Amino acid sequence: MTKGRICNSCKNEIQRSELDNNYSICPRCGYYMRMHARKRIILLADNKSFREWDANMKFSNPLNDSEYAQKSFEASLKHKLNDAIITGEMDIDGFHVAIGVMDTRYMMASMGYVVGEKVTRLFEKAIKKKLPVIMFCCSGGARMQEGIISLMQMEKTAAAVRLHSEEGLLFISVLTNPTMGGVTASFAMLADVILAEKKAMIGFAGRRVVEQNTGEKLPEGFQTAEYQKQCGFIDAIVTREDTRETLSKLLLLHNIKNANWNKTSRTKASKIIPVKCDIWEKIKIVREKSRPTSMDYINALFNDFFEMSGDRIYGDDKAIVAGVAIFHGKSLTIVGEQKGKKSLEDAVYRNFGMPSPEGYRKAIRAIKQAEKFKRPIICFVDTIGAACGIDAEKRGQGLAIAELLSELSVVKTPVLSIIIGEGYSGGALALAVGNEVWMLDNAVYSVISPEGYSSIMWGTNDRRQEAAEKMKMSSAELFRMNIVDKIIAEGGKATMDNIEEISKNIGYEIIGFCNKYCGKSADKVVTERQKKYRKY
Repeated sequence: MTKGRICNSCKNEIQRSELDNNYSICPRCGYYMRMHARKRIILLADNKSFREWDANMKFSNPLNDSEYAQKSFEASLKHKLNDAIITGEMDIDGFHVAIGVMDTRYMMASMGYVVGEKVTRLFEKAIKKKLPVIMFCCSGGARMQEGIISLMQMEKTAAAVRLHSEEGLLFISVLTNPTMGGVTASFAMLADVILAEKKAMIGFAGRRVVEQNTGEKLPEGFQTAEYQKQCGFIDAIVTREDTRETLSKLLLLHNIKNANWNKTSRTKASKIIPVKCDIWEKIKIVREKSRPTSMDYINALFNDFFEMSGDRIYGDDKAIVAGVAIFHGKSLTIVGEQKGKKSLEDAVYRNFGMPSPEGYRKAIRAIKQAEKFKRPIICFVDTIGAACGIDAEKRGQGLAIAELLSELSVVKTPVLSIIIGEGYSGGALALAVGNEVWMLDNAVYSVISPEGYSSIMWGTNDRRQEAAEKMKMSSAELFRMNIVDKIIAEGGKATMDNIEEISKNIGYEIIGFCNKYCGKSADKVVTERQKKYRKY
């Protein structure tokens, strides 16, 4: 009987044929065993589409280390690899891509000259061929046997990624177990979209090094993919079974050309007539639990929404949802403020729709990517204000909002902001800097909530209804003042029962918006947006 592999988790011996049929996942305990580079390529590539690049790159030994030369020779012979990465081009569901797959069998996939050079050439060739790049990363760190030359690979690869990005090309990084050291601190974490396999160890310094330097025992789960996602560094955790499908979806979302919006068909919407009622009645309507949220409209309006996660600095704020979706065959960037209305736990999870600095910085990530890939941006505004508190202030709440306002003022792609519920203070304005701003007819928009106005101006909450009247915060008043450009009918009031009809109205108008703005030059789109706010 052929000798199997021992699972590092449950210690059972698993036959190789059994692992081959199960994505190298232990069938006993579900542990992700390390997958060989060529096996990954076979599982991902369309039939016979893979063509390898730089297969015979010469071994580098800048320090003339004889022990290193011997170990490298043995690893090459045993695993039929010339170093720790295989690069090339192939098709995934018909999408042509450049791909690099690292392999821990070769000296723990440490990065020396050959790895750095092959990664750099991968991005350089992808630029010439106008291809997206997919990288499956794993590494124990720098190839110390090559001394300072190994360190130089970090800058070389990071520069290559930057040049590829400046060409408007997509880079997807998939982090596998382990991804550490110089690979993490260079190309692996510079992708437009960062995915990670379940429970993969990801970080700069390893656990043992951190514990030795700090004298502290690290918590369970530290540096796992799940931990890093909570810290805002990873967009999504993927299973091996779903990796190909996820990559195909991302390639579709980023492969769509957004020209010719004027050829997109429009379905006639119902007549837009604002509902006339007392302002306090409107406020009560928009605060009802049954009122649809940003995610409800995203799900009703768009297809194949891929949600981004994290600000790449500190964490992931669930009060902001951001991502990419398909709308009438075109791709859009979507950013929305999300209230939790299903339960108290959901409200707490979403911080009652009050974004933190991480949320606004996630929005900036989405906006910059929209500019890179020339996608229109749709923002859904629904918040009682930005998060306030010690933590938000310590992490730069004011700066985060200011930076988002600054980015929206100059982003070279059309921006549409739709106020769907409450919109108070700078927390709402942060997503309401659009070429056009629309409101649902019961939505409200103001410098502060009626309770806040009453408390500050009169020292009591009791005059909140008077404050609401005084601030002229209804859609009709704001339309009269030219603050908003369009009012969308709700048919009485928005609920999940009539969201399809409301979404049809919104979708009809979004097509008109894209027809109007996507044919304009980037400079004109920016100039018109800046003029809109300069007049106030």
